[in-house]
Amino acid sequence: MKSVCLLAALVLLFVVADVVIVSGQPATVVASTPVYAPDYSHQFEVLPPGILAWDTTQQTVDATNGQDFARFEFSFTNLAKSFVLAQVTNIVHSTNFTLITNSDFWDVFSGRKYSSIPTVTTRTNVNTITNGAVPAAMAVLSVHPSCGCTTADVPPMPWILPPETNGLIHVKVDLAGKIGMVFKTVTVATEKGRMDLVLRVNIAPPPPPRMMTEAERAAGVAAAKADRQAVFRGTCASCHASNVSGKYGQQLYELTCKICHDANPRASMVPDLHNLKDPTSEEFWRAWITSGKPGTLMPAFSTAQGGPLNDFQIASLAAYLNAIIPSKVPPQGAR
Repeated sequence: MKSVCLLAALVLLFVVADVVIVSGQPATVVASTPVYAPDYSHQFEVLPPGILAWDTTQQTVDATNGQDFARFEFSFTNLAKSFVLAQVTNIVHSTNFTLITNSDFWDVFSGRKYSSIPTVTTRTNVNTITNGAVPAAMAVLSVHPSCGCTTADVPPMPWILPPETNGLIHVKVDLAGKIGMVFKTVTVATEKGRMDLVLRVNIAPPPPPRMMTEAERAAGVAAAKADRQAVFRGTCASCHASNVSGKYGQQLYELTCKICHDANPRASMVPDLHNLKDPTSEEFWRAWITSGKPGTLMPAFSTAQGGPLNDFQIASLAAYLNAIIPSKVPPQGAR
């Protein structure tokens, strides 16, 4: 019985000792990587100068008529600084301190006048504070183009820029349905403030249509008399159906209508749209563009009837014609 008790006591002793040894060991400390926390409180303020150095904040791109996209690239460098306060303590002695001229300083023991003090002994435990600026990281919080046809290619937000590093913002503008000079902006919001990048696109006008020869005109009229939809096939399609994808309004008129209705000379069977004898309206133009007129040379432009234009394109073309060619004949009820 005594041996059993002794054995139990020894086991308990080892267990307790093991607990003491384990508990006496220092806990393992796992250091986590510091996480940069952006400051969102200044993102709607004006970005002060000297924070980001841009190669340019305004760019112009020349585009040809029919070009799909205009592309831009903006480069910048992070010049942000952080200001550090450093405290210096226990200054005991300072030599060659600032000379003081014409101080009327008298030595009371010798009775002589001095014009400078060569050495000054300071008190102990003097605290001074110095101010230093060091390069700092900075976060871009958002990059927003001014409209849906403009997109920016940037890293996920927030975009953390290490000190004194460079960044690139790639932007493209969808030119579908656009003519002339186009302006867009891209707003860059950072934790130090926000600013706008300005984009300008100069879209060249379409080249004038090639004048048809009399033989080509006669062949086209003959084909259209046999099948009014023939203008959308074969060689005729190059003038009446090509390059219409993504075009609207005035661009469509220039590409699909002007070649016949504004031709000089204009074929006698093609009406002058500016001097029609019937009242016109947006619905009038939409109906003619959509279905044309059987038995004439006017084809149906709707894709549902074998033409090249979708409903949105037809609506935009009808609205354009209604705006530039107001009705000159009053409706029947107003006469």
